[in-house]
Amino acid sequence: MRKVFIVEDDEDIREIVLYSLRSAGFEGVGFENGKDFFAELAKHQPTLVLLDIMLPGDDGLSILKRLRNAPKTKKLPVIMLTAKGSEFDKVKGLDMGADDYIAKPFGVTELISRVNAVLRRSVTGEPQEKDEIFEYKDITLDTARRTVSVNGENITLTYKEYELLLFLLRNVGIALERAKIINAVWDYDFEGESRTLDMHIRSLRHKLGATGEHVKTVRNVGYKLGE
Repeated sequence: MRKVFIVEDDEDIREIVLYSLRSAGFEGVGFENGKDFFAELAKHQPTLVLLDIMLPGDDGLSILKRLRNAPKTKKLPVIMLTAKGSEFDKVKGLDMGADDYIAKPFGVTELISRVNAVLRRSVTGEPQEKDEIFEYKDITLDTARRTVSVNGENITLTYKEYELLLFLLRNVGIALERAKIINAVWDYDFEGESRTLDMHIRSLRHKLGATGEHVKTVRNVGYKLGE
């Protein structure tokens, strides 16, 4: 049976989620803090983690960072539970490698649907791609080393900024629709979340410096790299 861990300090929410998971055929295990979660994780690894951001002690983003930095849990599917309208938490969680997020309050049907969607992606996955080096103007991206440089100087990108730039480099000169970029980079149909994309484009342009001017806005369509 597929096991889902939920880290949520609100007992009522935790129990409702556990009941919903078990009704949907999952084995659910709940924790009210990161300490108890990691103690159990050392003994058993779940199929997926539902992780609240606002927690006593270590918050959800700190826990996510720890999961992504550990080889054993680097690819463990994680869905963040965020406060409604907390755009910063959503973006930061996705940047740090969360697979999806769901805003509170959420319905049981939506929750189970999101869990199943993330698990489908983690099972099917994408075929392993060969290592490549992409170059455009002053930008060089090396997929083997997962590095990006501008004019020979390395720059630091977040996880999603890197994926966004890689997608643009794979499609130089092509006007890409917002929905297509979001689906490719975030691997999910983020309906109504185009602000997330805009924020990442803005940040990417800033980090690329003068070269960022080559990331063009295509009115009523989306974005493209190059002419």
